[in-house]
Formats: sequence, structure tokens, C-alpha cells
Amino acid sequence: MRWFTITTMNITTTTSTTSTDVQRDYIKEYSHSLGRDMELLHFGHAGTPLLAFPTSMGRFYQWEDFGMVEALSDLLQSGAVQLICVDSVDGESWYARDRPVADRVARHLQYEAYIVDEILPRIPERPVVSGASFGALHAVLLAARHPTRVLGFIALSGAFDTARWLEGYHDDSTYFTNLMAFLPGLTDEAYLSPLRAMHPKVVVTGEGDPNVDDSVKLAALLRDKGVEVGLEIWPGWAHDWPYWKDMIRRYITG
Repeated sequence: MRWFTITTMNITTTTSTTSTDVQRDYIKEYSHSLGRDMELLHFGHAGTPLLAFPTSMGRFYQWEDFGMVEALSDLLQSGAVQLICVDSVDGESWYARDRPVADRVARHLQYEAYIVDEILPRIPERPVVSGASFGALHAVLLAARHPTRVLGFIALSGAFDTARWLEGYHDDSTYFTNLMAFLPGLTDEAYLSPLRAMHPKVVVTGEGDPNVDDSVKLAALLRDKGVEVGLEIWPGWAHDWPYWKDMIRRYITG
């Protein structure tokens, strides 16, 4: 079964196979949340959906280009996993230094609406969300803000304190999009109960990663709320695609 439902004629879609005989669907369509076209890639034909975010300002084809699809090829071929690689708008939001900070966060929230309102409803079951580096932030932030819509998360070498991109600016939107800010005060069981029930819940990084402290702090904040997240610290640098290929294989099947 294809994971998506096509509801508009204003869509470009092509289906092919990769060199490892994995079904590959390319989709380009207009996003009402973002007011522009968005692209994505879908790999596989059945199985647990894995929704993948690219690294900072990365594109929807990044996981394919850097070997993550090949690393999962046996799981995609067998129907154990299907992979949805979405695009980013980081250059219009967190990294848009030429825009007022409030506008950057507002653009991120439009991106979140694109994922929640336009992508998730077309996946037949809740996905595991994942990403590396800045993509790990997107994955965990989506899981924490919309826990009933996500099966679990695998965060690879993430940087999780969004304050570093906001030049000291604070408002309600920056607070509720910063895991390090809102998790300590989170008491609502409507969020915490589904977070605790998620599987997998993995935060993994390298001991030499410059953002390792963010991963340790995030795991501690979640555990303080009774969310038993697995914190895995690998030896070495571990902030690169060869590590991330090994990580995603290990934890998507764990």
C-alpha cells in the first residue's frame, strides 16, 4: 500500500526503483501552510513509517545522497520500514538572519503545520520521527509538541537549545519551540502520557560531538518527567553520515 493519499491535481509524482530495487516515489506539490511548493521522497512499499528530517538547511534528497536509504535498503525491500524524507525551510526560519526573530519562529510554526496538517494525515499510521544534527531537533520537537501523532523518535547528534539561533529574543512562540525552555515546566498529562508511551525513544550522539551536552541535558529533562529515553553516547566524534547510517540501523530495529 502506498503511504500517501493524493487529494489534488496540482501535484507532480513519479515512481521508480533505486539501484537496490526499493520503490522510490518523488512528490512535489503546493503547501497551503507554507504558501509554496514542497518536495519529498518516499521509499518502500509497507512497514513502519520513518519520517526523516534533513540536517540544517538540508534538502529532501539528503538521506538518499548520503547513503541512509542504502543503509536501510533491506528493511525497505522487505516491507519492515518505509521512509518519508521531507524538505526543510530552515533558510526561511531559524537560519534567516535577515529576518526579524519573531518572523523566523513564525515561519517554523508554518513548517510544523505543513508536517502536522499536510503530511501526517496521509501516513496510514503514526511514524517514528528521526533526523541528524538540526534534523534531530525537528524530530524531537515534533514529538514533544504533538505526542499523539508520533510513534517514537530517534535523534542523531542533535542540537536542541533553539535560543542560540534567536539572538536573545523571547516570546511565547520562542518558549514553546525550545525544548530546553518548556520541558522543565511541562506538567500536562495530555502531553506527558503519550510521550512516555512512545517507542523507540532514543537520543544518540558521539562523546566528541560539540553538541553532546545538549543531548545529555535533553535526556535528563525527559527523564525528570518520567519519559524513559535511551541516551546513547558513542565513542569518537560520531557527527557524520557514516555514524548516522550505523545509528539509524541499530535503533530503528531495536
